[in-house]
Amino acid sequence: MTNTFEFLARWGYAARGVVYITLGLIALIGSSSGEEASTHGALSNLLGQPFGRFLLATVAIGLVGHVLWRLAQALLNADRQENNAKGYLARAGNLASAVINGTLALAAARLVLASGDRSGEGKSPVAWLMQQPFGRFLVGAAGAVIIAAGAVQAWRGISGAYRKRLSLPSDKRNLLGGVSVFGLAARGLVLSITGGFVLFAAVVVDSGQAGSVPEALDWVRNLPTGTYLYALAAAGLIAFGLYSFIEARYRSIDAPEQADVKRGVAKAASAVDRLS
Repeated sequence: MTNTFEFLARWGYAARGVVYITLGLIALIGSSSGEEASTHGALSNLLGQPFGRFLLATVAIGLVGHVLWRLAQALLNADRQENNAKGYLARAGNLASAVINGTLALAAARLVLASGDRSGEGKSPVAWLMQQPFGRFLVGAAGAVIIAAGAVQAWRGISGAYRKRLSLPSDKRNLLGGVSVFGLAARGLVLSITGGFVLFAAVVVDSGQAGSVPEALDWVRNLPTGTYLYALAAAGLIAFGLYSFIEARYRSIDAPEQADVKRGVAKAASAVDRLS
């Protein structure tokens, strides 16, 4: 029986899918009109649709569910990762995903409450991190982690490792599998390029050099035959959005029970007490 946590997790995957499909469509057809292919641009675009406020609020709630699921994967080991370097790295990636999607959920909520006003946007996470003690090294480490996360995601698609937690119907396996591989590979590439910009920002000690999706896509477009590669990357982001819907429907989710959550909170509180 599906519990509330599993429902939120699946809702979260679907919400992520809406964001990435919108992002990919903006990149494909919106660049000529000057519309920025960024996650914030995708959220703003959703707000401008019929019933946009309701749609964006639904996405925001779903993203909160996705954050909770990522925290369960990272802190409660909901995916039952092994206690080795590979397992800890996977859980660290889930924790990073929780932070990223948390900022996305917050941005969506702000847009809903502020009627699309962008004045509430604060400084970028990279700019904030750069101002902290040892900020340059923290930003460099973040860039390296993002590059690695992108490479791992692309590898999961190309190697077929993504199938480990998916139960695809046999009559749709080839189609859904192809979409999954393409989406994971493309999003992994864009993520690694973005991490490269963050790493470069650390080297030159300038947070303004830290790019995101628009800069990554522009970099691809400036390559030889870049126009075609850009279109391929944008289509890949749409495929990643579809892959998110595939996960929402077919992913194995071992959702924690209330007792598991209480134990996890108690362990976290105990760890904080030992550090303080």
